[in-house]
Amino acid sequence: MSDLQSLFDAAVANSKNLSERPDNATLLKIYALYKQATTGDNTEKKPGFGDMVGRAKWDAWNGLKGTAPDAAKQQYVDLISSLA
Repeated sequence: MSDLQSLFDAAVANSKNLSERPDNATLLKIYALYKQATTGDNTEKKPGFGDMVGRAKWDAWNGLKGTAPDAAKQQYVDLISSLA
């Protein structure tokens, strides 16, 4: 396992124990970086207008299309570190 993967795994664990809940924009960024790091580019169908939360998550993840998984992991680690 690479050092980056270890740091990413630790950041995922730390994200569940933040001292205060991040704002919605930051939560979407955390979600999008996690999905990009673990799944890669978004290939899912865009949710309908009735699913506002699903659409916001889809849009956030889709905005990272083309970002390498390792780059997304590093950004995730950096973001969680800045919030801790």
